[in-house]
Amino acid sequence: MAFARLTRSPIDLAALQARVKTNECGGYVTFAGDVRNNVSGKPVIALSYEAYETLAAKELLRLAQEAEDGFGTICAIEHRLGPIPIGETAVAIVAASAHRAQAFEACRWLIDTIKVTVPIWKHETYEDGTYWIEGEQAIRCEEMDQL
Repeated sequence: MAFARLTRSPIDLAALQARVKTNECGGYVTFAGDVRNNVSGKPVIALSYEAYETLAAKELLRLAQEAEDGFGTICAIEHRLGPIPIGETAVAIVAASAHRAQAFEACRWLIDTIKVTVPIWKHETYEDGTYWIEGEQAIRCEEMDQL
């Protein structure tokens, strides 16, 4: 029942939650990662995400299935691509299980794992320039030309 997709449209949290709703589940955990207006106090002007789409979509689904198998949950994931306005959701995860503990564990494992394994890159724009972000590493776009 795992669900995962990339989208260029706003994420509908209620629709994502409905994908995992069953009478067997009593615990539902939703994580929504919204675009904030700053990073470490530095104002963000714009943000967008790009991906190796075919591989990223397959990896998101594989991770949702792995979480279902490993935590005894039902999981749904959506990740936006392209420009995303500040305040809108960039990534959402819903995990459902008979009990809350497994849903919390699955949700946390999914977001932590997505950030380090799925080929999706964040492009942040500040007043002083633009940066590609992969995991926790930032590379200034002007530096990319030197690689």
